[in-house]
Amino acid sequence: MKQSTNNILMIRPVSFGFNEQTAGSNAFQNRDANQLAVQDKALAEFDGFVKILKENGVNVTVVDDTVQPHTPDSIFPNNWVSFHADGNVFLYPMQAENRRLERREDIINKLEDNFKVAHVIDLSRFESENKFLEGTGSMVLDRENKIAYACLSPRTDKEVLTLFCGQAGYKPISFEAADANGTAIYHTNVLMCVGSGFAVICSDSVPNPHDKVVVLESLRSAHKEIIEITFDQMNRFAGNMLEVKNNKGENLIVMSRNAYQALDEEQKSTLKKYGKLVYADINTIETNGGGSARCMMAEVHLPVGE
Repeated sequence: MKQSTNNILMIRPVSFGFNEQTAGSNAFQNRDANQLAVQDKALAEFDGFVKILKENGVNVTVVDDTVQPHTPDSIFPNNWVSFHADGNVFLYPMQAENRRLERREDIINKLEDNFKVAHVIDLSRFESENKFLEGTGSMVLDRENKIAYACLSPRTDKEVLTLFCGQAGYKPISFEAADANGTAIYHTNVLMCVGSGFAVICSDSVPNPHDKVVVLESLRSAHKEIIEITFDQMNRFAGNMLEVKNNKGENLIVMSRNAYQALDEEQKSTLKKYGKLVYADINTIETNGGGSARCMMAEVHLPVGE
């Protein structure tokens, strides 16, 4: 089982913007005064990001969002779906009603042109119980060691996490996490990233000393070099990065320009031991959407079709 893949799914936005339905639990969202300009800027940023990934040898499947229904956060597909090396596809329960509309069967069908899908496991039924697990936003997966790290929040329910882990063969490590103001962090992939040989984490965001020890010990026992980031760096999405592969099998560590600029030289040089640092300017998407580079990439670990 490899930690990273060369195949990425990304959703090209048609009506991206500030989502009122998610703002209550996402302290990273900030409304841009001119929402009409936001879609145009986000589209340019998206296309620029895809171009950078392709120039670096990443296989990107781009699917256009649909005008109807209106899905302002569709640019973040990693929350509603995950694709696994055993051919399983998981669909997740989403807190915001307009984010539930992002789940599209035609996207999975399109991937079946090139990949093998064994089973689609739909966990969205938990929405009727107000229990949520928003994919690889809620969980940071150590795929090689089968560990799912998850900070519990209004969007990350322990029961659904346990069910996913049972079905996917993962060990759950759950904990509470909060930002510098004491607000619960909405998604785990904001505060940490796990690569093949490294882990980036804002451990200051884990207030419970026992929880912090459990998480850090788990990372160390999985032989990850730990790169600590500060609250300020986390707020600039330095925890929201993803290791992917290029077409030569080399590791790339992908992040936003904002995140790259937030890192100090020592952190960058440590990361460079594990892959080439690749970044794109996605400032409008980060500001209005409250998500960054990692959120925009759904990794496709499915077996390649014949």
